[in-house]
Amino acid sequence: MYKRTIGMWLYQNGGGDKIQEKMISKLKERDIEVIPNINLEHAISKNGHILHNNIALEQLDLFFSYNAGEQTQYQMYLYKALNKVMPMINNFNSFELTEDKFQTLFLLKNNNIPTSDYKLCNRDDAKYLRSILKKWSQMVYKPTDGWGGVGLTKIENESTLDMLLPFLNQINTRYFYVERFIKNDNTDYRVDIVNGEYVGLYGRKAKESEWRTNITSGGSVFIREENEEVIDLAKKAAKITGLEIAGVDIIYDEIKKQYVVIEVNGIPAFLTPEQEKLGIVYNDKKIDLIVDLIDRKTYNKKEYYEKAAKVRFLVS
Repeated sequence: MYKRTIGMWLYQNGGGDKIQEKMISKLKERDIEVIPNINLEHAISKNGHILHNNIALEQLDLFFSYNAGEQTQYQMYLYKALNKVMPMINNFNSFELTEDKFQTLFLLKNNNIPTSDYKLCNRDDAKYLRSILKKWSQMVYKPTDGWGGVGLTKIENESTLDMLLPFLNQINTRYFYVERFIKNDNTDYRVDIVNGEYVGLYGRKAKESEWRTNITSGGSVFIREENEEVIDLAKKAAKITGLEIAGVDIIYDEIKKQYVVIEVNGIPAFLTPEQEKLGIVYNDKKIDLIVDLIDRKTYNKKEYYEKAAKVRFLVS
């Protein structure tokens, strides 16, 4: 009987180690073996293989990559190659898309999803940036590939812009990406979606004198009531990006009087033990949905090999 085997690279901090144990246990119940801790940073490629500890990764049934904190460009490069020959969660094309804020919002806007208003311009077009600031009065500079609120800068006047531009020129960025600052109550929704199905949500609140709600920027988590409009918007955004697992960040625009998507995350963290103590409890549901997804994505290969084995038996 064909035995399915997958590779896994899941973060270990913030309760990630316990999440991994549960997931491996549930996968074993379905006769799916797991090779954990496959860090592509330590893999090499030669002669059509990508090797990690002498394991040819492309021969696995699936690779589950879920570790934003230790992600490197080298890992991403091999991730892209592997996804050309085997199933990945998340699939690389969608993951790569959502790593870029401009590319994500561009796609969502063109599919009628309300998002932040944004502008992208050439790095040499500082004059255009000044004209945008006059129009919006406040805007936020964002690195297109950042996460956790790192690098976000609120621009409220030309003095702030004048201080920011030399720094951006120094890091040799190719373009400037800014979003209109959205007047809101300094809270947002984080909505978890797996395979198109709603998992759960919670709220994040910026600390006093801060506008960023990211936990890494000092934001705090709180229980929010489920909001069908927010959930429906998150499901649509996840579907458009193509992510199998998505964390959609949504805020309420007090000027436009509507909910808007500000970001779609391809590696939304599981709830931490501290967050669960607040009464936000849906990790088990998320694990079950991911296990179901892995089962379905690897079943066709299992079915193929079992049918082939039956044919060989009949012929012999």
